[in-house]
Amino acid sequence: APLRSLNRDMTLAEFKFIWYMEYSHRMWGRLVGLAYIVPAAYFWRKGWLSRPMKGCVLALCGLVCFQGLLGWYMVKSGLEEKPDSYDIPRVSQYRLAAHLGSALVLYSASLWTGLSLLLPRHKLPETLQLLRLRRFAHGTTALIFLTALSGAFVAGLDAGLVYNSFPKMGERWIPDDLLAFSPVLKNVFENPTTVQFDHRVLGIASITAITALYLFSRKVPLPRRARMAVTSLLAVACLQ
Repeated sequence: APLRSLNRDMTLAEFKFIWYMEYSHRMWGRLVGLAYIVPAAYFWRKGWLSRPMKGCVLALCGLVCFQGLLGWYMVKSGLEEKPDSYDIPRVSQYRLAAHLGSALVLYSASLWTGLSLLLPRHKLPETLQLLRLRRFAHGTTALIFLTALSGAFVAGLDAGLVYNSFPKMGERWIPDDLLAFSPVLKNVFENPTTVQFDHRVLGIASITAITALYLFSRKVPLPRRARMAVTSLLAVACLQ
C-alpha cells in the first residue's frame, strides 16, 4: 500500500513522536471540554445562571462538542488509503480549515462572554465617528479570520514549502503557475502556489487594515480600556 511504502523507513521512535503529539492533543481537547461542561452544570444546578446566560452556556458547550467531532472528522481524512497517490499522507485542507475556524469561533465567543461578565459596558455617545470605527473594527475582524483560515490551507497543502522568498515569490511578483488548475476556482483551495500567494496578500491586507484602524482610533475619543485594546492589537499584529 502507498502509505506503507512511503513510511517504510520510519523508526519506532519517530512513530511514537507522532502518536504522542496526537494523543496529547486529544487529551487536552477532552480536558477543555470538561473545563466547560462540569462548571456549567454546577452553576446551572445552583441557579446562578440567568435565562440569557443559560442559552449562551448551552451554545458554547455545543460548540465544544462540535469542535471535537470536527477534529475526529479531520483526522479521519488523513488515514484514508489512496491507491493511486504516492504523495505524503495528510489531512484534508478543507477539514483542517473548518477545525481551525471552529476553534477560533469558540475561543472568541468564550473570551467575549467572559469579558462581558467581568467588565461593565461603557456608555458612549453614538457619534458618527464611533459607528464608523465599530464597522471598521468588525470588517478588520472578518479579514483577520479569513487570513487565519487561509493559513490552514497553507498548512494542509504544505504550501509554505513552495516559495521561501519575500516579498517576491522566486523571481516574480506573480508566479507563472498561479492559475495552473482548471476550473480557476480550484486554484484558490488546491493549488499550493495560489494558496501561499493568497495568504501573503491577506496577511499584508490584515496588517494594513489594523494599522489604519489604529490611526483612525486616535481621532476618536475612546475610554482607556478601548485604547489599550487597539494599541495591543497593533502590537500583536506587528509581532505576528
